[in-house]
Amino acid sequence: MAEERFDFEKDFVLEDDCVLLRPLVVDDCKYLLEFSLHEPDTWKYGLVSAAGEEQLKSYIGQAVEGRTAKHMYPFIVFDKITQQYAGSTRFYDMKLNFKTLQLGYTWYGERFRGTGLNRHCKFLLLQFAFETMGMLRVEFRADNTNARSIAAMKKIGCTVEGVLRQDVPKVGGGRRDSIILSILKEEWDSGVKEKLKAML
Repeated sequence: MAEERFDFEKDFVLEDDCVLLRPLVVDDCKYLLEFSLHEPDTWKYGLVSAAGEEQLKSYIGQAVEGRTAKHMYPFIVFDKITQQYAGSTRFYDMKLNFKTLQLGYTWYGERFRGTGLNRHCKFLLLQFAFETMGMLRVEFRADNTNARSIAAMKKIGCTVEGVLRQDVPKVGGGRRDSIILSILKEEWDSGVKEKLKAML
């Protein structure tokens, strides 16, 4: 799907038996507010905090604006097992003419972590990126001290490329070293897809 053929206005819905991802909209604040108010540590490693109602509204608003500007495509995550909204994720820094994008801004409420939900989300998102959008590279970034997130990315088949030192400001002050990981289309086709599918 070439850049001019990718329709940012179209509402793409990705789902399997366990999870549904649909485009994030401004009104979704009401579904995610409980996490924003009661689980502030969710954004400990993030570049932007959504802890608090006004911060959450801003967070969602910026994501929606990014879609309008055609460089982001954010999703809200719905857990079909519990029938509850679980968090959010997005494609961003979308350079569709180069067939690359980043997958991130991913977070889930505490009760949804470690349940396997993230693997289902990542499978659907990577499958869509590589097989529908025609991407050749999907990049991931994380705080280099966020061991849990890094381990999860390695487990699904990401390759570590390096660390950008003092890359971006941290929410709590100071600057973050960002680890860079990626999956290439040829890796997806030659084993990463089947490995991740077997983990679902």
